[in-house]
Amino acid sequence: MSEFDAGDLDEIIHGKLRLGVMAYLSGVSDASFAELKEKTGATDGNLSAQMRKLEDAGYVGIEKTFVGRKPHTRASLSPQGRKAWAAYLAQLQALLGEAKP
Repeated sequence: MSEFDAGDLDEIIHGKLRLGVMAYLSGVSDASFAELKEKTGATDGNLSAQMRKLEDAGYVGIEKTFVGRKPHTRASLSPQGRKAWAAYLAQLQALLGEAKP
């Protein structure tokens, strides 16, 4: 088994709220901001800031539209985000001795 280095974990994903968002988005095609807020228990401001970090990293795509006069934001994992998520999970499995990254 290769030696695990916690420094190799993707810091963008590893933050608690960002980890929750990535995990949730990995199981759905997309999700509204309100849905992500409900599922993660985050505040508007914190979720917005963490989503920006994921978007800046290229891990999520954000689509902003209006429904009537209300803004509506949807997020989904990008292909790069899915790849990063799979790599992150492989690193955790390696930590547990279940697989090599």
